[in-house]
Amino acid sequence: MEELTLTTPALLFSAISLIMLAYTNRFLAYAATIRSLHDKYIQNKNSVLIAQIQNIKRRLYLTRSMQILGISSLLLCVLTMFLIYVQQQFIAIWVFGAALLLLIASLAYLILEIQISVKALEHHISDIENS
Repeated sequence: MEELTLTTPALLFSAISLIMLAYTNRFLAYAATIRSLHDKYIQNKNSVLIAQIQNIKRRLYLTRSMQILGISSLLLCVLTMFLIYVQQQFIAIWVFGAALLLLIASLAYLILEIQISVKALEHHISDIENS
């Protein structure tokens, strides 16, 4: 394997930063939706709202996991750069590998969350189509 340089983990910084921005936007959208559903539920305790709240809660926890994995990946990229700086190449390679695995896991959670989101939207569409 070629030697790992400082630029290799640094390349992931912009990608991970953009991913984290997208995750944060999702989280904020869920927070607004939860507040809206809460207000609707207080006015009308209905089973459809309960199902929507459970769905959004599951998506919220997935987003939290995505954020934790993404931040951990970024943290390990920084640690990799430090290890390269202090000339611990062998350890740096393994830490960078772990950072990549965490990023892969974060993206896998994103795929799962998107699938859940699509199913939730399909329920809304089916309500319109059945009317």
